[in-house]
Amino acid sequence: MEARDILIRPIVTEKSTDLMAENKYTFEVDMRANKTQIKDAVEEIFKVEVEKVNTSRVRGKLRRMGRHEGYTSDWKKAVVTLKPGHSIEVLGGF
Repeated sequence: MEARDILIRPIVTEKSTDLMAENKYTFEVDMRANKTQIKDAVEEIFKVEVEKVNTSRVRGKLRRMGRHEGYTSDWKKAVVTLKPGHSIEVLGGF
């Protein structure tokens, strides 16, 4: 997999914006990607040094449209901690 295939999009929420003060950045990543691949992709795309990667699988939620119901897709989230002195302009890289 290429680096652009691993990182799907940055996640910009109130909680993830607060984590940016601690040098932690949140991304939606490919379900098959492991922590090493995520680390290499972030370092290649943003030209930074990664200290740590935490991942979690997010289950799809039940959604209804009138009498029809179904689930949203499952996805994988990665919280990437950068080494001190490095930072990412989140919307600039994508």
